[in-house]
Amino acid sequence: MPGTLYLVATPIGNLGDMTPRAVQVLTDADLIAAEDTRRTLQLLNHFSIKGKLIHYDENNKEKQGPVLLQELLQGKNIALVTDAGFPGISDPGEAMAKLAIENGIFVVPVPGANACLTALVASGLPSTPFFFGAFLPKSKKNRREQLIAWKNIPATIVLYEAPHRIMDVLEEILAAWGNRQMAFGRELTKLHEEFWRGTVSQAILYLKENPPRGEFVLVIAQGEEPQADKEDEKDPLEAVKEKIAAGVPKKEALSQIAKQFKIPKRDLYNRLIQEQEKE
Repeated sequence: MPGTLYLVATPIGNLGDMTPRAVQVLTDADLIAAEDTRRTLQLLNHFSIKGKLIHYDENNKEKQGPVLLQELLQGKNIALVTDAGFPGISDPGEAMAKLAIENGIFVVPVPGANACLTALVASGLPSTPFFFGAFLPKSKKNRREQLIAWKNIPATIVLYEAPHRIMDVLEEILAAWGNRQMAFGRELTKLHEEFWRGTVSQAILYLKENPPRGEFVLVIAQGEEPQADKEDEKDPLEAVKEKIAAGVPKKEALSQIAKQFKIPKRDLYNRLIQEQEKE
């Protein structure tokens, strides 16, 4: 009978966030797959867990994934952990879960700490809907393209960022998305945990005076709906009447609105005449 793959969340800073269930699953597992075995060993030692560690990360997942799969198919239960947080979210655990599912292996999540949700709920910004973008590309050109592609996402946006890139990224967000409301969290659940709230430009000024340290979670408000979209939601007839009221000749107003809404000018003219006859 095949074994089970457990996706076990570990603390993102405060060891008090380790759940009793996570401790039990790690204790009972035949193998513990970890991104950084030295870091995970420290966690296991803290909770007096004896387990066989195996290295599994982004660099070796193509080679190590099939090895773990064979262990699962032979009946071994494997607990997969990330360096911090929930495996499968912006880390190689996603690939292992997919491989296991494709081969009929039972995958069980063991919930716990998560940096994205921790920052989101404390941001003061709408939490539904939200879009998680993880880390932006390292290349400035690719970052710019990604930011442009995400500009009009109708949701609060959550991103991860490293301290050495945070200033560049905020400058690029300001240029691509404008001066939106935002919040950031850093050193989450740790001794020097910080939550900051304001606008993108204010965040840049703040971090110039307070050198960034620790990993950042950025929570950025949804942008305003593009004006063109708002215009398209109008009744074309109302749009014509507004232009006429603003002094635009009737014939020109009809032509402009018919072109904007891609409708026959004659139909719009007939509606206008019918409206005027009712008045």
